[in-house]
Amino acid sequence: QVQLVESGGGLVQPGGSLRLSCTASGNIFTINDMGWYRQAPGKQRALVAAITSVGSTNYADSVKGRFTISRDSAKNTVYLQMNSLKPEDTAVYRCNAVLRTTTSWMAYEYWGQGTQVTVSS
Repeated sequence: QVQLVESGGGLVQPGGSLRLSCTASGNIFTINDMGWYRQAPGKQRALVAAITSVGSTNYADSVKGRFTISRDSAKNTVYLQMNSLKPEDTAVYRCNAVLRTTTSWMAYEYWGQGTQVTVSS
């Protein structure tokens, strides 16, 4: 069994910062890409940022220059540092990982349960 557990969400004022963490655990053989997605009420889920196993990153245009994704491969953990937060960043943020388990030859996508981020004064 593989689990992705997020932490670090909460309520923050506009202009503030939050750091999200997501740790993958279980019978993991190797992790390829990891990323963060978000879904606001009434909107579709959208990619926020992603990072490959060699550290290449990709960001949504709306967060470039404000958010930074990083990972600690030794800890199977991905982080999302969010600065200069805006009310429009309010959403449920979900962690995503494409990984291969010790019992599979193929890599599959796994998701965390999500953590709420609310930006409001």
